[in-house]
Amino acid sequence: MFIKQLQLKNYRNYEQLEIQFENKVSFILGENAHGKTNVMESIYVLAMAKSHRTSNDKDLIRWDQEYAKIEGRVQKSNSSLPMELIISKKGKKAKYNHLEQKKLSQYVGNMNVVMFAPEDLLLVKGSPQVRRRFIDMEIGQISPVYLHEVGQLNKILQQRNHYLKQLQTKKQTDAAMLDILTDQFIQSAVKIVSKRFEFLRLLQKWAIPIHEGISHDMEILKIKYKPSVDVSEEQELSKMVDIYENKYHQVKKREIDRGVTLFGPQRDDLLFFVNDRDVQTFGSQGQQRTTALSIKLAEIELIHSEVGEYPILLLDDVLSELDDHRQSHLLNTIQGKVQTFVTTTSVDGIDHQTLKGASTFYVKNGTIKKIQ
Repeated sequence: MFIKQLQLKNYRNYEQLEIQFENKVSFILGENAHGKTNVMESIYVLAMAKSHRTSNDKDLIRWDQEYAKIEGRVQKSNSSLPMELIISKKGKKAKYNHLEQKKLSQYVGNMNVVMFAPEDLLLVKGSPQVRRRFIDMEIGQISPVYLHEVGQLNKILQQRNHYLKQLQTKKQTDAAMLDILTDQFIQSAVKIVSKRFEFLRLLQKWAIPIHEGISHDMEILKIKYKPSVDVSEEQELSKMVDIYENKYHQVKKREIDRGVTLFGPQRDDLLFFVNDRDVQTFGSQGQQRTTALSIKLAEIELIHSEVGEYPILLLDDVLSELDDHRQSHLLNTIQGKVQTFVTTTSVDGIDHQTLKGASTFYVKNGTIKKIQ
């Protein structure tokens, strides 16, 4: 799949923008703080209905404006369909093929994107929250049901934490309500954890050969899910429920004392091992970067295998972060099969076949023009 055109209105520093793209590599050049990343981000937001840079949607709306609007046309093998997202202070409205989508979980997944930005290098060495967000966003692209389930879990978690706070401060004394909320929480949690196990097994399948290729067959990558409750991928959902219920009874008193949920998917983590050593703790910076790159390239193949189309790849200021070998491996892998957007201040030093057939756009002060 690829995005054929993009229109922005009141988005970040763009008052108005309309631009056509081809199904190939597009370099977006310009000095920092002129709007290169904003173009890239808008494609991501159009696909995912949220930004990779901010959790506050108001940041996406141009100064002193009431709303921001992103429109695009996505070309798939058998169709060319419009997408539209309006972001206002009241919330978001999403349309796919001119039809308003009642839930964002039904909208996400119509256009698949893989973003690789400098902050994605934190996937390995950053906080568990970064890794959980990565898992949820990527599964959500190929499974709308999963996104809905995550939304449900977050609502129940909010209610449960609120009730625990009330029990802690003695505003409530009836723990029966906590049991009801816990039951709902566990039912949702085991579905999410089961899906995460499945996704990471598939991701590892694609990532292992990619990582071997980048490391000249010297490294073997393993990805391990680390749940906060002692469950495993082989278990039936009913067995997982039993284990979660046991955990609840173990921590119930501590949860009431502290006024917060102490177990569940919101506390799980993801571990990466290279040659059986934890990359986060013992890996060199080069190994951490190779791991992050392998994961991103594996995502492309995983999405293709699940939806039958290659996603759009967004490389935001990341080439300068990779050495020549990793840069070449990345560009060789995507060449000719993935529509790719690359933001950079200059193409100097990128000596690769990819440059020869690429489109180049230049950004300055919120305007963009094609230069080749």
